[in-house]
Amino acid sequence: MTDTQWNVFEVFHQQARGEPHVHVGSIHAPDAEMALVLAKEQYSRRQACVNLWVVPAEAILATAYENDDIFERGTDKSYRESWGYKTPRTISHEATEPRSHEERQPPR
Repeated sequence: MTDTQWNVFEVFHQQARGEPHVHVGSIHAPDAEMALVLAKEQYSRRQACVNLWVVPAEAILATAYENDDIFERGTDKSYRESWGYKTPRTISHEATEPRSHEERQPPR
């Protein structure tokens, strides 16, 4: 008995040059060339598209949801974020108020 199921390809498209490719769906096709043709017909007719990628689904390697501990941060790196710094609630107005014209010195 022969296998009657086509391969599954994941489709990524790019809306404009320089933008990232975004996953838009899956295609069933006998080979990569036909997957590209089918992806063009399915995913580039209604929205702007300048480039398509088709990738065999079995070629994609993903992490298991049970292994979520690998995404935990090992050390505190809050110093890299703006929320890691404390700032005063008020700002002294002495430094921000302009001096009156009597106090200004003429340039020399």
